[in-house]
Amino acid sequence: MGKTGEFLIKPDPKDERLTEKVQGVDQGGQAVTTSVTVERPLTLFLNSQEIVTMMTICDYPEYLAVGYLVNQNMLALGDKVTAIEYEEDTETVVVRTNQETNFEDKLKKKTLTSGCAQGTVFGDLMEKFDEVKLSPEVKIKTSDLYSLIKKINTAPSLYLEAGAIHGCVLCEGNTPILYMEDVGRHNAVDKIAGYMFLNDMSGKDKMFYTTGRLTSEMVIKTVQMRVPILISRSGFTAWGVDRAKQADLTLIGRARGERFVVLSSDHRIEYD
Repeated sequence: MGKTGEFLIKPDPKDERLTEKVQGVDQGGQAVTTSVTVERPLTLFLNSQEIVTMMTICDYPEYLAVGYLVNQNMLALGDKVTAIEYEEDTETVVVRTNQETNFEDKLKKKTLTSGCAQGTVFGDLMEKFDEVKLSPEVKIKTSDLYSLIKKINTAPSLYLEAGAIHGCVLCEGNTPILYMEDVGRHNAVDKIAGYMFLNDMSGKDKMFYTTGRLTSEMVIKTVQMRVPILISRSGFTAWGVDRAKQADLTLIGRARGERFVVLSSDHRIEYD
């Protein structure tokens, strides 16, 4: 199978649904007009059961819905999604599967995450974590890492247009493949997970880049996607580092320009 093309999906900062112009004044009292990111509520149903209401920019509600369910272990690789119904007027998305589902007990055990937009994860998040074996064969050259960071940081984005947003990018070598943004980094990673699930895309030979902190939630979701390398321009949390070491996930933080720090599984780094 050949190498995946660059930016199969990338942000569209000119999409008028995602930003709006707001009037204000600057530090000198002068009138200014600036772009701000628009967030909307989106209520997710799995078949007939309401799961969660998320705040999102709603550019890819179908991918967000499926990815959320995958990362909460409510959809497994063998499950078949028969329909995804998004209703913009009612701000709802319904994911339908080929079998009945009931996650009442799981929904009772929820934890508020440290992510922006108040992400919620449910009990048993770690239930499959220890079962995942990440590929030790995947490597990243330092030159490819620098090239990748430059491509991501110079790509048109809502962050450059309006700020107040996080980005996540699925990569292969020095090629950014899927670039998603949202008000919460957990939404951005869920959209990528949803695309991967619906398009049968493997994470085993990929890398993941995020603009947000390397928290335990980001580590767990990356491991669930079977991606062996996680990169961020931001810093680490202690539990995130612990979980990365437990899973043999290569954890690269403070990656800016030609500087970075690795706090877990540096055997995948090739210095050139």
